[in-house]
Amino acid sequence: MNKKLLSLCLLVAGTVGAAFAQEPVDTAMVKKIREEGLNHSKVMETAFYLTDVSGPRLSGSPELKHAQEWAVNQLKSWGLVNAQREPWGKFGKGWEVQKNYAAITLPYYHAIIAIPKAWTPGTNGPIKSNVVLIKADTITDLDKYKGTLQGKIVIIDAKAGAERTFKPDASRVTDDELDAMAKAKPEAAAQRRAFDRNSPAFRARALRAAINTFLKDQNAGLVLSQARGTDGTVFTTNGASYADTAKAVSPELEVSGEDFQRILRLVKAGIRVEMEADIKTQFYTDDLQGYDVVAEIPGTDKKLKDQVVMIGGHLDSWHAATGGTDNAAGSAVMMEVMRILKAVNFKPRRTIRIALWSSEEQGLFGSRGYVLNHFGDPKTMELKPEQAKLSAYYNLDNGSGKIRGIFLQGDSLAGPIFKAWLDPFKDLGASTVTIRNTGSTDHVSFDAIGIPGFQFIQDGLDYGTRTHHSNQDTYDKLSEDDLKQAATIVASFVYHTAQRGEMIPRKELPKPQPAAARN
Repeated sequence: MNKKLLSLCLLVAGTVGAAFAQEPVDTAMVKKIREEGLNHSKVMETAFYLTDVSGPRLSGSPELKHAQEWAVNQLKSWGLVNAQREPWGKFGKGWEVQKNYAAITLPYYHAIIAIPKAWTPGTNGPIKSNVVLIKADTITDLDKYKGTLQGKIVIIDAKAGAERTFKPDASRVTDDELDAMAKAKPEAAAQRRAFDRNSPAFRARALRAAINTFLKDQNAGLVLSQARGTDGTVFTTNGASYADTAKAVSPELEVSGEDFQRILRLVKAGIRVEMEADIKTQFYTDDLQGYDVVAEIPGTDKKLKDQVVMIGGHLDSWHAATGGTDNAAGSAVMMEVMRILKAVNFKPRRTIRIALWSSEEQGLFGSRGYVLNHFGDPKTMELKPEQAKLSAYYNLDNGSGKIRGIFLQGDSLAGPIFKAWLDPFKDLGASTVTIRNTGSTDHVSFDAIGIPGFQFIQDGLDYGTRTHHSNQDTYDKLSEDDLKQAATIVASFVYHTAQRGEMIPRKELPKPQPAAARN
């Protein structure tokens, strides 16, 4: 190496070292946080109460309310203040499954794997009938079924889903993938895609909507549709709107691909298939409001205690399981963060606030409602005073995998800060800072109003392949060591954000939306 190159390398190394030196890391407190978070964790105990004890936490359901009330009381028991269920606005009807039984009885008996679609009615008692196949490529194809479907169990023709794969369900982010994230360039703002009403997907959805209306008008007893998923996994969806003004629909089951295709093959072969079913669902309309759980550790610095650091994750889930990885994992981690900070007797300069959101699954409603109530309107960018006092919001909602780094969401000025804060956790696999954006969860609500909002990079494990929104999303799919690691790292981030002399740097404020796009 020549002298010029050596001097340049030393200069670069010195610059990097100076950058890290400029952003202090409290190594003594990091040590305390690591000890508490890794060796005295309560994260799995918290997750147990949010999943096995509370049950499925669909928005508006009694089970979600139970989990919220438990979380409020637990946070209070750890010494947090202002713990409450805070209303964010109108949601709509609650709903839950109270009974779900369906089986083939001819040509032999076989109980099928099937989940009622959310917000669909039950069968109003046991029903039994032969299975009727509906094949329709156009709306007019339905005419031949008029007057024949009263009380019948109907199956809608569909191609088989995903073929067998030899890829593993679970995986971790590779070094090459992390390296690509770290080297990524700033991304351009995403452009909204216009709806193409001539696309095959749009036409298919329109036809299915017409079939649903037809089946309701014909008083079909039960509709069988093919669920996405393999090996008995059923990825669930909603079959009707939660709005209190929504039109009635037919009872509908999402059936595992294996059971659905077995029934379909038999019916197409002209073999009589008889089924029995007894589905009971319950709607709740006594309280149409949505609620978030909030609680605080108050700040102690006279100048900074009115400023806030927020953390959160959504507590609501889908109904086929108990929402372990989506998102009891994130909620339990964020509750554990608050427990760790209280356990190490931390007296923060800024106030630290946790929020466990509801109705994230329906469109980030809980966090968007909170942002609208506290910080301003992202459509008009009319801001409230609290907007200027929130230093940062940290979110966790990508399953049970360990933290590998953080998405900057385009906030390049925060990059050197977060690199310094991650440095003590390289041994735990977390070191990557990427300028990239990531979406589809609650930090987006904060980013939209000009508040630094961040989601952590996580190992995917089997989140995308097996557990996300499925009947496999249970406590058993949680990785204890990964959740301990995540809570420890987030606790350190929160500590340093609360103690930092300045707030986390902000990007340029978003522009107001055009008036035509606000509805």
